[in-house]
Amino acid sequence: MAQGVHHAEDERIATEAVDPATLLAENQSLRDRLMRALADAENTRRRTERSLDEMRQYSIANFAREMLSVVDNLRRAIDTAERNPVKSVEDAALLEGVRSTERMLTQALERFGVRKIEALGVPFDPALHEAVMEIDDPKREPGTVGEVIEDGYMIHDRLLRPARVAVVKRRAEALAPDNETQQHNHQP
Repeated sequence: MAQGVHHAEDERIATEAVDPATLLAENQSLRDRLMRALADAENTRRRTERSLDEMRQYSIANFAREMLSVVDNLRRAIDTAERNPVKSVEDAALLEGVRSTERMLTQALERFGVRKIEALGVPFDPALHEAVMEIDDPKREPGTVGEVIEDGYMIHDRLLRPARVAVVKRRAEALAPDNETQQHNHQP
C-alpha cells in the first residue's frame, strides 16, 4: 500500500501544470546560493589557514621577548669581561663558556625566525628604532644611528623589540647661518 501512496503522489506532481520559467528561476536561485556557500567555505578555509600560519610563526613571540633579556645579560657579561684583562685560565674558560652560551641561544632564536636588527650607522627609522638620546659625532651623518644602547629584534617580518639608539644630531652649522660668512660678505 505504501507503494500506491507514492505512485499517486508522483501522478499528482506530473499532472500539475509547472511553469518552465519558474523552474528556471528557482534553479538559478539555488545555483547562486550554492556558489555563494562554496565561496564562503573557501574564504573561511583560507582565513583559517592564514590564521594557523600566523599562529605557528608568531606564537613564540612572548617567549622570545623574554629570552631577549637573557641575550642582553650575556652580551653585557661578555662586554664587561672583554674590557678587563683575563687573569687566569679559569677566567678565559668562563668567558668562552658565556660566549658559547650566547651563540647557542642566538642560533636557537634564529631557527624560530628571531633576528637582530643591525642599527649602527644606518639612517634612523622610527619603525625599527627607539631614539633615547642625541649625540654629537662629526664622523657620522646627522640622522643616523650613532650608538646602539639595546639591540632590537624582528620575528619573521614583524618587530619584536625596537632597537634603543642614540641618533647623531644635526650639526650646528647646518642649523644656523654661518655668521662668519655673512660678516665677510658685508665688509667693503
